[in-house]
Amino acid sequence: MQDALLQTHELTMRFGGLTALADVNVAVGRGEIHALLGPNGAGKTTLFNLIAVVLRPAAGRIRFADREITRLRPDRRCRAGIARTFQITQPFARLTVEENVMCGALPHFRSMRRVRDDVQGLIDAVGLAEKRHAPAGTLSTGQRKRLELARALATKPALLLIDELSGGVDQPSLPALEKLVRELCRDGLTVLMIDHNMAFVGKLAHRVSFLGGGKLLAEGSMAEIRSSPVVRDLYLGLADA
Repeated sequence: MQDALLQTHELTMRFGGLTALADVNVAVGRGEIHALLGPNGAGKTTLFNLIAVVLRPAAGRIRFADREITRLRPDRRCRAGIARTFQITQPFARLTVEENVMCGALPHFRSMRRVRDDVQGLIDAVGLAEKRHAPAGTLSTGQRKRLELARALATKPALLLIDELSGGVDQPSLPALEKLVRELCRDGLTVLMIDHNMAFVGKLAHRVSFLGGGKLLAEGSMAEIRSSPVVRDLYLGLADA
């Protein structure tokens, strides 16, 4: 992909004798919502952790914004424009929503007043304006997911890795989250997401990479992924084939 913001080249990760990823090549275009799908143990979270430098690859390379970042430290990767959310949210429970988001913005400003001013728009954008001064520990699951997004966005990323945004969120709250992600991408953000909710992914993703057994097995639009025999057998079940 010529206009790729993120590219992995033959990325491989081993844990002892287990190969969690084997020669995985994924390209994420600028402004794209790109989803990673696959059964449990497919290697999706391992790939996320390699991109976010929680892990170091056994082999292969990662390029971001035309720059080699395979050995780049986490703080420098963040400053380069990569942020992530987590499947299990871990806000600072005793801090307010505003204070949690400010933690993400701190490296970009010299004064606390400018930090506070900067995060107001983010809190409003994710729909937490009424909870601005509430302790994060009092939020619902859906509100915590929104807080995760705001805190990650406060680091001013070009690429946002979103891990299971729909997980644990009640169905009536999902359309608002879908709208929020679309709006973020219209504003220039690129998203790489993991989610097990196929309907949720289908409404958002421009392209999908399907992993199984640590290998990239299929790639394309959601319609192409759904029609793939490999995907039907491994993920949707033989009854759907």
